[in-house]
Amino acid sequence: MLDTDFFRRWMTATAAAVDREADRLTELDAAIGDADHGSNMRRGFTAVRDVLEKEPPATPGAVLALAGRQLISTVGGASGPLYGTLLRRTGKALGDAQEVSPAELAEAFGAGVAAVAQLGGAQAGDKTMLDALLPAVEVLADSFEQAHEAAVAGASATIPLQARKGRASYLGERSIGHQDPGATSAALLVGALVEASAQIAGGGA
Repeated sequence: MLDTDFFRRWMTATAAAVDREADRLTELDAAIGDADHGSNMRRGFTAVRDVLEKEPPATPGAVLALAGRQLISTVGGASGPLYGTLLRRTGKALGDAQEVSPAELAEAFGAGVAAVAQLGGAQAGDKTMLDALLPAVEVLADSFEQAHEAAVAGASATIPLQARKGRASYLGERSIGHQDPGATSAALLVGALVEASAQIAGGGA
């Protein structure tokens, strides 16, 4: 079972991963966007980490709801509302439970991903964060490792696609040949689940 501490570790691990990869995210975004995805995501998840330290929520759902609100208030562009919606909707689906199973997390995360799709009007193959999130959701209940692998593969699969949503869609065929920065950061979020669960196996190390 996954408790509140696990979800705090998930967000902290995400913040660390985004910090490590911020330059790469910005480099990817420079090719087909506004060259600010890395800095925006770093600012947002740093704020999430800080607020969770100052005001530790009592339940897994509350952790994600607070994280989502923080992202919406601190991240510019489309990323804030999209990631904020993802986490808030996932947290809402988890309800007030003190602990949740991986299967329950997978179902709730699926609801969050569906909310992102509705908000952005995107679907698989549009060269967005959904190209990493949708394959991850399909196997999330089986293992976090499989979900991460699926997300990374989904992000890589955006390279030959032409963007149909978001800032990159303005480029038309020129968006082909570049990996989507949103899908790349989404894979970092999923990968942080692996890190958070590894800390459980390692006795909290």
